[in-house]
Amino acid sequence: MDYLVLKWIHIISATVLFGTGIGSAFYMLMANRSRKLDNIVFATRAVVLADWLFTTPAVIIQLITGIWLVGLSGWSFSDTWVVSALGLFAFIGLCWLPVVWLQIEMRKMAEAALTSRCELPARYWSFERWWIVLGCLAFPATLLIFYLMVFKPD
Repeated sequence: MDYLVLKWIHIISATVLFGTGIGSAFYMLMANRSRKLDNIVFATRAVVLADWLFTTPAVIIQLITGIWLVGLSGWSFSDTWVVSALGLFAFIGLCWLPVVWLQIEMRKMAEAALTSRCELPARYWSFERWWIVLGCLAFPATLLIFYLMVFKPD
């Protein structure tokens, strides 16, 4: 595959990944802040769906195209910026996997509360706190990966 086409795919998938992540986080956070169950149910459903439709494929494409680009461009997998980017990618993944589970569980709790016409359980809000903490850890790591991809510092 042509290097520039591969690089374009890598950039588009990074954009999809970042945009979906920040958009999903914003809408779920705003729905939770509203404390309106209808909003929360809609947001949790949409966020879980967005993760399957956009985030998961973008993560896979990022890893494949990133490794492929390093190989095509002549960079070494031992170069500091490559090792750092891959380490941050793994760190973000370790944050994201529990977030996926939290979001699915939060969606289930919200749907159950809507069906039974009751309040969200305290567990929902505990999960939301973890969801925020993990997102706050992953977000700056994503920005650092963008920095490393653009500047490739030694």
